[in-house]
Amino acid sequence: MELGANDLPYRLPIHPNLVHLTIGLFVIAIAFDIAGALFPFERRLFRFLALPVTRSGLHDVGWYNLLACCLISFFTVAAGFVEMQLADPLPGITSSFAMGSTATMLWHGAVGVALLFAIVLMTVWRGFQRFRWRREMGRQVQWSYLLVGLLVFALMAWHGTLGAQLGVEFGVHVTASQLLGEGASLREALP
Repeated sequence: MELGANDLPYRLPIHPNLVHLTIGLFVIAIAFDIAGALFPFERRLFRFLALPVTRSGLHDVGWYNLLACCLISFFTVAAGFVEMQLADPLPGITSSFAMGSTATMLWHGAVGVALLFAIVLMTVWRGFQRFRWRREMGRQVQWSYLLVGLLVFALMAWHGTLGAQLGVEFGVHVTASQLLGEGASLREALP
């Protein structure tokens, strides 16, 4: 198989793009569910700003973003494992977490799978809240669900830091850096 400048069979890594989509969808889902849960306190602000916002509308945004996040996460993890198998990290470097490249990749992969599992469980939990347990209530989400969502945020932050270390400190799949190192111009290095 012919590998490009980033050690992948395609020009740009797919995993980082899907990661940012996954994180964005999850953050929006939890943020809108928090806004929906706190709606009675925010109602005056929305009315003052002349925004036609309803509690159910906020919860709808939360639900559909979490559902999309769940579906995209499978592709994110799959792309991550494909790209991890083709990674060629810089040897002899220790990260700011005092880990080598192999340990960082293993932790990043393991936490990625754990996050996928957590997102799927949260989507099922959110679905039961929306369609079974709380469908007749104004606030569709339980406070415990929101707390778990915030804990998943923290896990995502640590996981993202490990992924950033793979790119920045170990040079894994950094296309522009690889091309510039091979003598390409800046115009050729950027898509």
